[in-house]
Amino acid sequence: MVVNYSATLFMLSLLILSSQHLISCQLSETFITNSSFSWINNHASSYVVNSTDGATLTPILSREGNETLFVCGFLCDYNGTACVFGVLILPNTHDSYLYYPRLVWSANRNNPVRTNATLQLRQDGGLFLMDSDGTLIWNTSTSGKVVAGFNLTVMGNLVLFDKSNDIIWQSFDHPTDTLVPGQIMVPGQKLISRISATDWNEGMVTLDFKNSGLSAYIESNPRQLYVSRLGVEKPFQFPGLSFSLKGYGSSGMMTIGFEFSNARFMRLGVDGHLRVYQWTGSWSVDADLFTYYIGECGYPTTCGNYSVCGNGQCTCPQTAIVFGQTNFLQQINYRQPNQGCVLVTPISCEHSQYHILMELKDIAYIPLYLQYGTNKTDLENCKRSCLSNCSCKAAQFQFSDPGNTMGDCALLNDVFSVTYNYGSPNRTTLFIKVQNSSNLQASPPLIFSEKKSNRVPTIVGSTIGASFGLLLMVLTCFAYIFRRRKGLEEDEEEFLDQIPGMPTRFSYEELTVMTENFSETLGEGGFGSVFEGTISDGTKIAVKRLQGFGNVKKSFLAEVATIGSIQHVNLVKLVGFCAEKSHRLLVYEYMANVSLDRWIFHGTGEESLTWDVRKKIISDVAKGLAYLHEDCNNKIIHLDIKPQNILLDHNFNAKVSDFGLSKLVGKDESNIVTAMRGTPGYLAPEWLHEVITEKVDVYSFGVVILEIICGRKNLDRHQDEDDMHLLSLFMRKAVERQLLEMVDKNSEDMQLHKKEAVEMMKIAAWCLQSDYTKRPSMSLVVKVLQGLVAAETDLDYSYTFPTMTRRAAGTIQEREAVVGISLPLPSQLSGPR
Repeated sequence: MVVNYSATLFMLSLLILSSQHLISCQLSETFITNSSFSWINNHASSYVVNSTDGATLTPILSREGNETLFVCGFLCDYNGTACVFGVLILPNTHDSYLYYPRLVWSANRNNPVRTNATLQLRQDGGLFLMDSDGTLIWNTSTSGKVVAGFNLTVMGNLVLFDKSNDIIWQSFDHPTDTLVPGQIMVPGQKLISRISATDWNEGMVTLDFKNSGLSAYIESNPRQLYVSRLGVEKPFQFPGLSFSLKGYGSSGMMTIGFEFSNARFMRLGVDGHLRVYQWTGSWSVDADLFTYYIGECGYPTTCGNYSVCGNGQCTCPQTAIVFGQTNFLQQINYRQPNQGCVLVTPISCEHSQYHILMELKDIAYIPLYLQYGTNKTDLENCKRSCLSNCSCKAAQFQFSDPGNTMGDCALLNDVFSVTYNYGSPNRTTLFIKVQNSSNLQASPPLIFSEKKSNRVPTIVGSTIGASFGLLLMVLTCFAYIFRRRKGLEEDEEEFLDQIPGMPTRFSYEELTVMTENFSETLGEGGFGSVFEGTISDGTKIAVKRLQGFGNVKKSFLAEVATIGSIQHVNLVKLVGFCAEKSHRLLVYEYMANVSLDRWIFHGTGEESLTWDVRKKIISDVAKGLAYLHEDCNNKIIHLDIKPQNILLDHNFNAKVSDFGLSKLVGKDESNIVTAMRGTPGYLAPEWLHEVITEKVDVYSFGVVILEIICGRKNLDRHQDEDDMHLLSLFMRKAVERQLLEMVDKNSEDMQLHKKEAVEMMKIAAWCLQSDYTKRPSMSLVVKVLQGLVAAETDLDYSYTFPTMTRRAAGTIQEREAVVGISLPLPSQLSGPR
């Protein structure tokens, strides 16, 4: 039933509480008009509703439900230069205040208006939105219909109705990027993501509702599908959340139901995720719907353009040397690898003769259904088709069956994220087009004259001579490689023999028996897999089998040399190793509770670690690092501290592991120059200058503390865009003095120790100082954790997140080939046990 109000009785009463950035609000739910009425978007009636970005809201209508409050009005950015007319959802706290509104529908997302824009309700035409200069931006397209008024329903649906209370127009028929409980979609409707968290314009991701179900696309050229027929071929049910797809055909529709809280909404994110948000003191992700079906690597933009998604990490594709060049791609930002990779040398159509294809075997393009050609072709024709088309950025070839040379070819004009394709029944190869930069400065290709000549004998003779010379060069190279490889093996044996206090050396056959032919996998480690085994006396062991060449061998030697001769209660013990022919294996003590990441990134409270256990783990890691930095004859910088490299025994004693990237530094050396190494997200700012100290480990330790206390990854794509990066969130919450909100909400025990957890966060902040000279030593951190000294309180929370320039990145990549992983001399390794 609609209640009639006269326009002259329309009341707007607002009380601003600026110190809390909240609004006391008493607004009408329905507005009735007998002529026309206008609302002006100006500062006099707008209020700051988001303290982080200064967004303002000018309310017009509101509707209160049991758990939600919907408000209709103008939402503007801080400067008032970009405003949308829309509907916002808020939690209903029953205290008359507006908390943290979220936009669920907007009329003019692609054409924002400015301050002093006007909304008109006309009896003979509906709603009209005009910019401050009078330009018509949007209207309800209801001209010729008599409008009695407009109403905001309890479900957040903005409706125009006539004198019979029949709906003339409703916002639910024009969804943007968000659905609310009870909203219905019909075939032909779609959700379109935003460009970014701060840009309301339509983005590249769409979710279509068709008779066959829900399908999600990236709107590239051509359109690329990454979720197909969800709700029909696949069930679409989640705890507390239900979707129904019914009445297929012209009358098909989809409805959303929430069994528990109605303070929820579902949004299609700029990253392609379809997330349900729920109010739990803040807007948090309650469900990530597509991820259940396609996994983290199933999203085309999960790692940015040209980047490989696998094992929870984003990396640039690597390949063998092609035309003397290996670094065709580099990360845009080493600190945020999910931003993707770029071509070192952009593709130039003017130099198409220097285009080459970089082959990536067992790697596939993420979208489900690429536009393959209608006719079968072979691999070489597929490659030629891409090379002859400058718009083609990559080609994917899929063999029809294992025994056939023919298959399907897809030419790609855009290259988003790719992923590993191990175990797929269809062999797939991806070719990425790159520019051979070594030839760009070379002379242009020779152009032969069309005149006939009698130089054929000369050409034939020259060809034979050149071929013989080339064959001689190849044989010489093979001989050199053979001698060099033999020499390297002898050098390795000599190196291992000279290391003092070496652990047991096993044969490959012995380790094969101990691990029952490597049948029980414990997990994936750096450069290889880890398997469970048992030695003859019944003691369990963990065996890491390294795979690859080059840096893998250096990593093996570095690890054997580093921890093979030192022992500490908080460093994982190296029981033995194997160096036999091409086999490189490391044998560790068995850690029953595996790595720390499995306990803090679970997302549920079922196996949550208590505050005391987390505090002990932090202390154990600090002691292990302090020993490496200060108690050995030469300090050892680990260079890859992260939860995956912190192992837990049956009593949850923590031990630092994986020393494959470690660096030995003389006691008298204050800093060293080395190539960038480690894991993105844990790298200190000074890595960009390649001059580092042991304080890079302190920085990584600070990131790990935050992950332990907050129970989440430093990069978590399940979070809202503003909260995706843990350090950025930490900076913001520190400024807002809301660090208590960051404590792991999945642990009841952590919630009981919030204040202690916040004090631990302050130690993390100390370790994360951008100026490494202001970070504490690990021995000082240990004393603070033991309560012997006080932590520093004068801290800078304005952390820097430098972006790698193309030139700097190229320098690091070039040096990596030269510097590699340095190995300590055997005489340097003996130290305190």
